[in-house]
Amino acid sequence: MAATESRLSAVTRRLTAERGLAGFTVEEVCAEVGVSRRTFFNYFPSKEDAVIGIDESEAMEQLVAQFLERGSRGWAAVVDDLIELAEQHARAAGFGVAEHVELLAAIEREPKLLAHFIGISREREQQLAELIAAREGTTTSDPLTRASVQVVATTLRLSGERMLHPADGDDDFAAALTESLAAIRAVLTASEPEKDNA
Repeated sequence: MAATESRLSAVTRRLTAERGLAGFTVEEVCAEVGVSRRTFFNYFPSKEDAVIGIDESEAMEQLVAQFLERGSRGWAAVVDDLIELAEQHARAAGFGVAEHVELLAAIEREPKLLAHFIGISREREQQLAELIAAREGTTTSDPLTRASVQVVATTLRLSGERMLHPADGDDDFAAALTESLAAIRAVLTASEPEKDNA
């Protein structure tokens, strides 16, 4: 399923970058990937969502279920669990530098995709807040819930930016997630240097 999702996104991104969203049909994408139109819409509600890679598949539902099944174990575990599950999803989908570059090329060809991306990001952050609140027994407006959402969002953004300038042979988005989260934690827990009173 993850491979099909990844291929549908890749083809839709490429065709968008080449022709624009109006320059191809869902049927063309499906013919190239070798799936039915119904299969496309099982994964993505629209071409725009396929370009961005926001899926509504069973795989995503499973990740949500796994997060809830782990149960409440403290706020650090909330972020750890979400990043770990994001890593699993990225590895299964094979997301790396090429995919990130394709996404940016599609957005450059179709600037309206940026607004769509921002809208989806806000919607996903709200869904993430609801998910965290459900597991932790809080509300979506709780400061710890909102902070957890922003830490995850920032980790994802930093990892995406790293994909634009990867070190030699370093195109592993999942690894970038782990390292970006470690960097955020290092900054937050760094002790202040002692001042010389002399």
